[in-house]
Amino acid sequence: MAVAFGTDGIRGVANVEVTPEVAVTLGRSAAAVLGTGTWLVGADTRASSPMLAAAVAAGLASAGADVVDLGVLPTPGVAFHAQVRGCPAVVVSASHNPWTDNGIKLLAAGGRKLSDALEAAVSENMAAAAETATSAVGRITRDADAAVPYVGHLVAALEGRRLDGFVIVIDCANGAATGVAPLALRAAGAEVIVVADAPDGTNINERCGSTHPEIVRQAVLDAGADAGMAFDGDADRVVAVAGNGAIVDGDHILAICAEDLRGRGRLRGDRVALTVMSNLGLRRALAAAGIGVVETPVGDRYVLEAMDRDDLALGGEQSGHIIFRDLATTGDGVLTGLLLLDAVARSGRSLAMLSAAAMTRLPQVLRNVRLGDRGALAGAADPAATGADAAAVAAAVAAAERELGGNGRVLLRPSGTEPLMRVMVEAPSETQAAEVADRLCAVVREAFGGG
Repeated sequence: MAVAFGTDGIRGVANVEVTPEVAVTLGRSAAAVLGTGTWLVGADTRASSPMLAAAVAAGLASAGADVVDLGVLPTPGVAFHAQVRGCPAVVVSASHNPWTDNGIKLLAAGGRKLSDALEAAVSENMAAAAETATSAVGRITRDADAAVPYVGHLVAALEGRRLDGFVIVIDCANGAATGVAPLALRAAGAEVIVVADAPDGTNINERCGSTHPEIVRQAVLDAGADAGMAFDGDADRVVAVAGNGAIVDGDHILAICAEDLRGRGRLRGDRVALTVMSNLGLRRALAAAGIGVVETPVGDRYVLEAMDRDDLALGGEQSGHIIFRDLATTGDGVLTGLLLLDAVARSGRSLAMLSAAAMTRLPQVLRNVRLGDRGALAGAADPAATGADAAAVAAAVAAAERELGGNGRVLLRPSGTEPLMRVMVEAPSETQAAEVADRLCAVVREAFGGG
C-alpha cells in the first residue's frame, strides 16, 4: 500500500484516499518502525476523524502497542502530551483543509514530527504490506481529561503574568481549539468572545478560522475588542487581528515576538528561522533590529529542524505556524496568541500600534501555474537546469530580479503535492508585483505546457 507523505504527514479525501484500511496499515507500520510500548492518538472535529482515529489505534494495538485515546485535542496539545509522557503519537487531522479531507500525522517520542528518513521507512513498510502479526495485542484506553494539563501548560507560559482587562475575540474554526482556547484565555484573565465554536463534523474551517480572518475581524470591530485570534482546524496556527481591524499575520507576529524576546535576552543567537515565503518586509525589519535570519523550505517541520540545529528560540511561517522552541515542539496557535497578547500588555501599546511599528509588509502576489508535465517542475524552478525551456524561465526570473533590484523579490517554487508551480513576487506596489507575476506565469506556461 503506497502512501505519499507530504510536508505534514499524509492527507487526502477522507474515506477515498485516507481510508480506514490505510489508517490500520499506517498504525501497524508506525509501530514496526518506531516501536510498540505506549502510543497516543488525538484528532480534530471532522466527521471522519473518530473513524480514522479508531482505525489507526486498531492498527497500533494489533502490532502490540498500547494506545491512549486523547479524544479531540489540537495537534500541539497531542505533541505536548507526547513530550511530557515520552511516547510517540498520532494526530488525525487535515489542518486547514475542508471537512471532506482528512490526514494522519506521526509524532516521534518527545512530540516532534518525524524526519524524512523515518517517514520514508514507515511508507516503505506500508508499501511492502509488511506483516506485524503478534500474540501480544495492545490495549486501547481513553484519557477524557487530556485538555486539562495542556491548558495549564499554556497559561504557565505567561510566567504568572495576566491578561486582565483585555477583550479578545477568538475564532475556533469549529475545530480542535473549541475545547481549549476559550479556557486558556479566560484562565489568563481575558474577557473572551467566541465565534465558530459549534463543530458538527462538517463545518470545520468552513468560511471561518485562520484562512478567513475577515470573520474575526468583523467581530472585533463590532465588539470594540482589543484584538482577535483566528485558529485553524487543528489549532497549530493563528492569524491575529488588531483592534482597528488590521490583519496581523505570522510575519508580523514573528517581528513582534522576535524583538520582545531579544529585549528580554531570550532570543538565542539573535536569529530567527523563517521560510522562503516570509515577506521581505519582515527580513528588513529584523535586519534593522540586528536580528539575523535562518532560511528554510516551506513547512514547519523544516523550521523546527533548523531551530534545533542552530539552537534557536523562535521560528515560523507567514501562515501563522509559530514555534517557541523553549515551550513547544511544534507550531501552537493558542500558545502564540497568549504570548502575543502578553507582549502587547508589557509594551503598553495596542496590538495595532505594535504591529505597525514592527514591520512594513511589501505587497506580495502569489500565483499558481498548473503544468502539463509534472516532471518539468524541478527544471522550471532551477535556474541552473539545462534545456531551452528551463533557460527561458531562468532568464525571465533574472530579468524580473533586475527590474525589482533590492526593492522586491521573486520566488518560483514547485508544489510538493500537485503539478503546480507557485510564482511569488514582492514589489513596492501591488500593481508592479501583479505585473511581474503575470509575466513570469506566462513564461512558465509557454515553457512547460501548463494551462
